[in-house]
Amino acid sequence: MARCFLLACSISALILSAHIALAQPEAATAHDTMSARLTACFACHGARGEGVASAYFPRLSGKPAGYLFNQLSAFRSGRRRYPPMNALLKFQPDGYLHAMAAYFAADHAPLPATGPSAASTAVLAHGRMLATQGDTARGIAACILCHNPAYTGMEPGIPGLLGLQAGYISAQLGAWRYGTRTAIALDCMQIVAGHLTEADVTAVAAWIATVPASPGAAPIARGSLVTPLACGSEPQ
Repeated sequence: MARCFLLACSISALILSAHIALAQPEAATAHDTMSARLTACFACHGARGEGVASAYFPRLSGKPAGYLFNQLSAFRSGRRRYPPMNALLKFQPDGYLHAMAAYFAADHAPLPATGPSAASTAVLAHGRMLATQGDTARGIAACILCHNPAYTGMEPGIPGLLGLQAGYISAQLGAWRYGTRTAIALDCMQIVAGHLTEADVTAVAAWIATVPASPGAAPIARGSLVTPLACGSEPQ
């Protein structure tokens, strides 16, 4: 109950500070910074957007700003449904969503060390195969063809997958499979996820959660990869 109350207060403060800042940008002070305005985000995503222990609050830090803006916009419109995020963003204008996205994109917080997986060797091997090779016979593109072989994503709109817990990855793939998470058409993730079985989802999520980060991990430059599908949500 106390956590919910504090989160509600933080959301109200964020919304109020956003409107004040947009109405009076010249009045910004040392105490009226993006960091101060985004306190509500830190409660769930960490002080630098690095993610927290819960599998349901993902890492934001260092992801491409275009991707983060797309997700903020989707929560604002209700295309992505999670009541605290929907309420927090409902009245925010595009300009402020872009500012929020740029803030987290610019802060490359250290990635957490990966721990041992509870998945079996066979499950991890299956996940590695799908992530690195895909399964053309079933229409499954390899994860690395879009998210790159280091799993750090690509500017401007393809997210990195490092630092995410298996439970979160599994939940998002499941949401795409069942249409509860959607993106602007052409929804490439829904197309790929639609070919996955439950066992595939479990395996891919388990494997990606074990991938360690290279030093200086960051999204690669726009156009570094020719992706197998055009994605409508990727800014042009």
